[in-house]
Amino acid sequence: MKYLDEFRDPAAAKTLVDAITRRATRTWTVMEVCGGQTHSIIRNGIDQLLAGAVEFIHGPGCPVCVTPLEMIDRALEIAARDDVIFCSFGDMLRVPGSRRDLFGVRARGGDVRIVYSPLDATRVAADNPDKQVVFFGVGFETTAPANAMAVVHAERLGLTNFSMLVSHVLVPPAMRAILSSPTNRVQGFLAAGHVCSVMGTGEYGPLVDEFGVPIVVTGFEPLDLLEGVRQVVELLESGTAELRNAYPRAVSAQGNTVAQQTLADVFAVTDRQWRGIGLIPASGWTLSPRYAAFDAERRFGVGDIRVAESDQCRSGEVLQGLLKPNECPAFGRACTPRTPLGATMVSSEGACAAYYQFRRLAAAEAAAAPTASTAHA
Repeated sequence: MKYLDEFRDPAAAKTLVDAITRRATRTWTVMEVCGGQTHSIIRNGIDQLLAGAVEFIHGPGCPVCVTPLEMIDRALEIAARDDVIFCSFGDMLRVPGSRRDLFGVRARGGDVRIVYSPLDATRVAADNPDKQVVFFGVGFETTAPANAMAVVHAERLGLTNFSMLVSHVLVPPAMRAILSSPTNRVQGFLAAGHVCSVMGTGEYGPLVDEFGVPIVVTGFEPLDLLEGVRQVVELLESGTAELRNAYPRAVSAQGNTVAQQTLADVFAVTDRQWRGIGLIPASGWTLSPRYAAFDAERRFGVGDIRVAESDQCRSGEVLQGLLKPNECPAFGRACTPRTPLGATMVSSEGACAAYYQFRRLAAAEAAAAPTASTAHA
């Protein structure tokens, strides 16, 4: 298929792999920020091809995975109401709350609907004026423009029965939190191309200057990723901290300025809890005062819900790059896609789901297998 096959060419991939392994004089730790990049790396075996040259640390760039447990419980509380039609993208329905998930609410009679666009939710609100229609707005800067447009559209239509439960998060503050951590191991970043297609690349320059790390904006196909890695390794080997764009067919320096104007109008920056990580200052969006009437959290009075994470789930360490998914004791046993303990095993972009789907079970299996000494004890 045009625009896909040329970015999956095996011969070109081998050339890039050879270039990276020749240039690397040591193993560099590189974080791919986006969960879509994580899945592509694992699915295509890029981490295995570059073993010894690059260690990939899987970052917190999966929007479903970082949605805090308390926000899931707020969604469950709203969705269980008789007067509510709760609309969401499908990947949120199986994310576990403290006691159940949205599928569980639907099984008990709640009107929970999967939609494919936030504008679908405004259509549901127009068709059901006697119901409160709530859309679960999660994600990074990539999905925020469409969610913002849904709010603007609802205002224009006078849909007083439409509201949005907002859990938007921002990439640069998360990268800053990772780089500021005393346990940080990241030496270079592959920045998320889709986020940069909206926001541009300007937000990353200050991180390069402050922390002295190279950041390369990268796409999602195998050749995109390998070229991004090649540039990061080249910068690391030369001791150069620089911001580069290796995804110019989709990303410009200025980004989508029209989308940015809408985002600035509809949303306001706020502190945000990240699941498994904690509070990161100024790392999220909430509805701006102009659109506060569409804030489901306020409308339904669920802002005070607070819950604790499962002590079995170590997704926070996975999201910070401190632990590989298959190094978690629960991985593949207590925690599977059918019985997930955390969102990283549920989401189509979650690192744990990627390791499970593409059979990266080796570490978990090795940990479970008896050693020679214990087998004969």
